[in-house]
Amino acid sequence: MAIPAIEVQDLVKVYKKRRKPSVRALNGVSFSVRQGEIFGLLGPNGAGKSTALKILTTLLQPTSGSAAVLGYDVTAQPLEVRRSICVVVQEDAVELYLTVRNNFISFGQFHGLSRIEIGRRTGRIIELFGLEEYMNQQPIDLSGGVRRRVQVAKMFLVDKPVVFLDEATTGMDTISKRATLNAIKEESKGGRTVILTTHMLEEAEELCTSLAILNHGNVIAEGNLDTVKATTVWPYYLWMTFEKVTRTVHDALKRIPSVKLEVKGRSVELTLKDQQMALKTVARMQKTGLLQHFEITGASLEDVFVELLDKQRGGRG
Repeated sequence: MAIPAIEVQDLVKVYKKRRKPSVRALNGVSFSVRQGEIFGLLGPNGAGKSTALKILTTLLQPTSGSAAVLGYDVTAQPLEVRRSICVVVQEDAVELYLTVRNNFISFGQFHGLSRIEIGRRTGRIIELFGLEEYMNQQPIDLSGGVRRRVQVAKMFLVDKPVVFLDEATTGMDTISKRATLNAIKEESKGGRTVILTTHMLEEAEELCTSLAILNHGNVIAEGNLDTVKATTVWPYYLWMTFEKVTRTVHDALKRIPSVKLEVKGRSVELTLKDQQMALKTVARMQKTGLLQHFEITGASLEDVFVELLDKQRGGRG
C-alpha cells in the first residue's frame, strides 16, 4: 500500500505569548492525503490553515501530535521533507528584475538542473501556464496576476512530488486563473500531490478530489466532495415557476417537508432533504396544471461550508 503523501495525527499547536493568554491554533487535527490527490485545506480566517501549512512545510514546530510528508516526520526529518516539497506562499516570490525566462533558469539551477534540462522543462511549463508572450519581460513590468502565475509555474519546473499552494490564484484575472487551474489539474494527472488552501470555494470544488474544513483549530468535515456534502441535512434546491400561485398550490407547498419555502410572485424556492423529495414535489406540482418550469440543483461546497460554520456558531451559543 502506498505511503500517504500527508499524514497528520492529533496535531496541536499552542502559541504562548508573554503576559497574554495562550492561543490554541490547532486542537488535535487529523487528516490524510493520498499521493496524486489535489487536497483542499479550507476554512475561514483564523481557522488554523496557515499554522497547519507552516508545520507541514517545516517552518513551525507543533506543540504535540505528528505530521509526516511521504513518510518523513516534519520534526525529526525536516531536511527530507524539504527535499520532497515545493511551496507557493501568498507573497510574491519572483525576481522582479530578471526576465521571466531567467527566473526559470535561476530557479532551475538553484535546484541542481542543467541548462539543457531547464530548457526542456521550461518549454512545457510556459505552454501549460500560457506564459509564452511574457518570457522576455521582467516581472516588475507585469500585472500582479501574471507575476503570480509565474511564481506558481516555477514550482512545477522541478520534480517535487508534493506541492503546497497557498491562495495560488490571488490577484489573477479570469484568463490567468483559468490557465493556472488547468495547469494544476494536468500536474496532478502526472502523479503530483497538491495541497491547496483557498478562500475561493468554487475553485476548491472544481479542483479538489478530497478536502478538510477547519474551524477554530478543529476539523469539522473531511473526505471527498460527496462525503462532505452529505454532512448537510438539506442539500437540494428546487426552483419552480407557476402560471400563478393559487391558494391550492400554496397550501400544497406548505405540506412539503422543507427547511426553506420562499414564494415570490409566480416563483417558488424550496430547500429539500434529498433529490427524491425534490422529484416527488415536482410530480405533485405538475398535477396542478400550473407548473411552467422547474430546476433542481445540489448544494455547492460554499453552501455546505456556510451551513457547517453556522452549526458551529449555534453549538457555541
